[in-house]
Amino acid sequence: MSETAPAPVRLAPGDPAPDFTLPDADGTPVSLADRRGRRVIVYCYPAALTPGCTTQAVDFTAAAGELAEAGLDIIGISPDPPEKLARFREQEGLGITLVSDPDKSVLAAYGAFGTKKLYGKEVQGVIRSTFVVDAEGRIERAAYNVKATGHVAKLRRDLGLG
Repeated sequence: MSETAPAPVRLAPGDPAPDFTLPDADGTPVSLADRRGRRVIVYCYPAALTPGCTTQAVDFTAAAGELAEAGLDIIGISPDPPEKLARFREQEGLGITLVSDPDKSVLAAYGAFGTKKLYGKEVQGVIRSTFVVDAEGRIERAAYNVKATGHVAKLRRDLGLG
């Protein structure tokens, strides 16, 4: 009997967004449930202080004011420990909420951890993904395997913001 990996979760519009409470860069718990009544962009990224993830975080920070005015909060999730997230925030001047999911359980619940291609090889890792959660806590949009560069601009267009 061969071991096969379970099929990855793929969230779709209308699905309930997996709830979570994770520590931010300062170790303060951040809960998705606390954001009910607002829309939330939950984005999953592989690692702080890497080029693609930095581009994406800087782009989200640049768009944060406009997104907040449109009623959207931003939460970035990676497996990095809070201390590394704090360094990332300080080094890059980030103004968005970054949370730590070291056991990758929340990333997996969102379908953002699993087999992906990296330099032509299949590896287990974080799948760069972005979700828009509506004010009732349901998935409004789900995008997997997004590109770091240009993604925030595309998301803003998709949301009718630019």
